[in-house]
Order: sequence, then structure tokens, then C-alpha cells
Amino acid sequence: MRLLLLMCMAVAAIQPVFAATVEDRTIAALGKRLFPVVAAMDRSQASAEVRSMLAGRDRRLAVCAGDAACKVDASLWSEDEIGLVSKMAATGRSPTEDRERRDAIGRELAGLNAILDVYGKGSTPRYPEIDGPIGKKDSQRLAADVAVAASIGEVGGDEAVAAFDSSIGLALALIDVNGRLDAIAFDPLDGGLNADAFQRAGKLDWSRYRYTSIIVLGAGPDDLLTPLSARGKLHVKVAAQRYFDGLAPFIIVSGAAVHPRGTRSVEAIEMRRALIERYGVPAHAIVIEPYARHTTTNLRNAARLLMSMKAPMDRDALVLSDPGHIDAVESSEFVARNQRELGYQPGRVGERTSPFDIVFRPAPDSVRVDPLDPLDP
Repeated sequence: MRLLLLMCMAVAAIQPVFAATVEDRTIAALGKRLFPVVAAMDRSQASAEVRSMLAGRDRRLAVCAGDAACKVDASLWSEDEIGLVSKMAATGRSPTEDRERRDAIGRELAGLNAILDVYGKGSTPRYPEIDGPIGKKDSQRLAADVAVAASIGEVGGDEAVAAFDSSIGLALALIDVNGRLDAIAFDPLDGGLNADAFQRAGKLDWSRYRYTSIIVLGAGPDDLLTPLSARGKLHVKVAAQRYFDGLAPFIIVSGAAVHPRGTRSVEAIEMRRALIERYGVPAHAIVIEPYARHTTTNLRNAARLLMSMKAPMDRDALVLSDPGHIDAVESSEFVARNQRELGYQPGRVGERTSPFDIVFRPAPDSVRVDPLDPLDP
């Protein structure tokens, strides 16, 4: 043992300690996904007032030394600090763009605070039944994971995505150590299982179809061993019938690995498999949307996909689920929920065409990133 220790000390003496930097491509991609505006900011281009504030944050962090819990607290953004950073929103292009950029900065820093609070301090997340850190509040597991996350930032690397402020790197590390890289698990969405559908969309005469797509909502099973629930099977069968009736060129299957908590089964993937294997729907007619974890984001994310596919935004899509679920989509409470959780309506819900279907006109507001839900922003 003594010999091994001496050998390790000898190697350490001749090896530089993190002399080079390495970039974790996964964390870099996650940072751009959750904080696209803030992560791209250049500290050197900030005003003297903002640079002074950021330097103060650096000093606040340095006082923590090796105390990981202190680092989480020191990384939180105050309202005044968020206000100062928002002043960097000016682009010189138009008041509208400046306002949108300022709003984006506020949302991103609020989302960053939420990650630090939930995954760094164990606070209750927005959706406690399906979200949150592995370790419970005040547990040894949570403290250990926070310590590892704090250490990750000290190793070096990821400078580009966290260059503006180290809180970005800490928040991303906290998500990583909890194994919740959900937000980028299937990127880019125009590739992989969606590649053929996107290629077809580029050549499509959309006017031949009544609807741009059939948006199929997921329904998670009640246990960890069932890949596709009974309700999911119902949705798939009705969707296949609608497709072969020629109503739309694409079926968008929407749903992540959500229910029950800890499941590995992604609703969109399982619905796609059933459509192909059980009903013979061609793969080039199916688009997976594997990120949505709620009905609100089922519609929002489907709208994003349709925009990416260059579908005409002045045309309707058809939303499909079981009758009880469509009742909810049709309700005034769903409108209120969208406003409460997203801050806008992902589109306009229209005519109920059957117990299983309702018309939906996507809205361009759906492109807005929401890091308050870091698993599906």
C-alpha cells in the first residue's frame, strides 16, 4: 500500500493538474438547450456595472471554498442581478426584439435558479410526482450528489457554455449527476428516427391533405414493466385508422418517459413501434416527439415540430386521444393551465370532430424556451 501511494505521488509530481481543458459535448448541448441566450453572452462585452456585479458573484463563490452547499446558495441570482443582466438585451434591431430577448434572459435565469433550488437544495419541483433529485431534501445522497456536481466545475472544461457565470456550469452538473439529460436525449429531432419524415416533408404538397398531422397524445402505463399502456394502444389504433383514411400525411406521436416515475419506456417510441409493427404505417409517415411530459407540452412540442417541418401554419392539425383526455383539452381549465404553466397558448383548440379528435391550430409562440422545466424546456 505504501509503495502504491509513493507511485501515485510520483506520477502526480510529473503530471500537470488539469493543465488542459476538455469540453463535455453533452453538457455543452444541454447548456445551449436550456439557456440559449444567457449561455451565449460575452462577459467581456458587458457594461462596467454588469461586470462589477459578476465579479461580486465570483467573490461570493470564492468565499465558499470547498463547501458545496454554500456554492449552491452563492450561485442563486437575485432579482437585482437578473435586472442588471437583462439590460444586456439591447440588440439595436428593434424594441420588439429587445423586449423578447430581455424576457428570455429573465426566464432563463429564473429557470437556472429553479434548478439550483430543486436539484441543489432539494426543494419541491413544479411536478413532484415525476421530477426532482434522486436524493431527498437534507439526505446524505443529496449532499453527496451536490458535492460531486460542484467538483465537476472545478475540473475544467465547458468554459464556452458557462463562461458568462459559473452558476450555469453548476446547474448543468446538478442535472447531469441526477441522470436527467432528458432535454437533449433525442436531438437533433430532424435526424434519427425522424430523418425520413423530415425529408419527405420538404417535398410534400401539404394542400392535398385536410390536416397537416395527426398529433397522438401519450398515456403512460401504471407499472415499470409495461411499455405501452392500454390507453396508448387505443390511441395508436385510432391514429392508424385516421392515417389510412388519408386525413394527414404524418402522425406525430408525442410523449416522453414519464409515468410511472423511473420508467425507461418512452411513449413516443412505443407508439411508433406499434404503428409500424401492428398496423403497417410507413416509418416515413411517423414523427416522434419524445420530450413532452404533460398535455400542455404535447401540443407545444408538436407545434414546434410542425414549424421545423415547414408545415403551413395557417392549416389545422388533428389532436387525438381517448375521449376523457380530449374532454380536458377542450376545457377552459386547459386554457388556464397553458397560461399558468407556459405563459401563453401553444395554439387554438377548435372543433371536436369525434369523441377521439379535436382540431388544433399551432401558434408561433410555441418556440419559446422554458427552462423552468429543465427536462422539457
